Amino acid sequence: MHKSAKIYVAGHRGLVGSAIVRCLQTYGYENIITKSSVDLDLMDQNAVREFFCTEKPEYVFLAAAKVGGILANSTYPAEFIYQNLQIGANVIHTAYKYGVKKLLNLGSSCIYPRLAQQPMKENYLLTSELESTNEAYAISKIAVIKLCKYYNQQYGTNFISAMPTNLYGENDNFNMETGHALPMLIRRFHLAKLLQKNDFDGIKLDLKRRPIGFGINQSEVISQNDIEIERILNTLGAYREKVIIWGNGSAYREFMNSDDSADACVYLMRNKNYDDIGEFVNITSGADILLKDLFEIVKEIVGFRGSIEYDTNKPNGTPRKLMDNTKIQSFGWKPRVHLIDGVKKLYEWYVQ
Repeated sequence: MHKSAKIYVAGHRGLVGSAIVRCLQTYGYENIITKSSVDLDLMDQNAVREFFCTEKPEYVFLAAAKVGGILANSTYPAEFIYQNLQIGANVIHTAYKYGVKKLLNLGSSCIYPRLAQQPMKENYLLTSELESTNEAYAISKIAVIKLCKYYNQQYGTNFISAMPTNLYGENDNFNMETGHALPMLIRRFHLAKLLQKNDFDGIKLDLKRRPIGFGINQSEVISQNDIEIERILNTLGAYREKVIIWGNGSAYREFMNSDDSADACVYLMRNKNYDDIGEFVNITSGADILLKDLFEIVKEIVGFRGSIEYDTNKPNGTPRKLMDNTKIQSFGWKPRVHLIDGVKKLYEWYVQ
């Protein structure tokens, strides 16, 4: 991938896409094409065709997707499967039609069976049942992996897929309804800390800056008195004396900084082809953490002095999701950002 190559990053405003753009710029790539969803609707086949016809990108990073945590996946399964199938099919087919040299498709660890043997190797795909709470999203991601495989098989394309583990980092989604676990945790502890300090100006600033979800009209919340604002935050699990978290904290999860994941993606695009990778490769450190321990880490970093309470009526999700790192390590790539350092950096970015 030469430095003057025309590179399209789909989903450049998201967690992964924005990190890929930063990483490409670090390596000296300057001919990067980006389009917001307002300028280019990737679910619109004609719009995608027109874009590829006009821009003619040589390389494509497919990081655009509808994503969310366990609540969002459970609430909007039809949207998750439809939108992700549409995006994947449109981009991959059009990339083939307009002669893209290489495409990297970003997937998710959700593709693996709920009770897969740990750590999860790439060949465990489709060996047993998926986790029900994110089945729709997982099926869409599996379908796009297979699209890449069969386009390579039938048309001789060079479309590769990479499955990053749970990611966090700059430009994360802190929406309490649709975001992933770690950014939602940070925000919940942060709001609880502000309640402890009676810092309602800080709470109002937080609500002005980012949507909170659940159909809450934040402009109306901000205009309420302090007692009413506190009541609304309580419904979201943030109290002066405690933070309420779904499940019981017994599940294990791996987390990787988005900058590490982006570095792996750029490394693969520069150095590996479909013949090297096969259907897909895990992007993972190969180490996970008990969620109870993660919650304590986030609590400490944010500086919340209350307790943690578990809502055991809510689901835990998959018991463990540790991906095997044998293949990615054999390629010569390793992550650099330690979890505690990464969470500290993310919280600093959030409050700034």
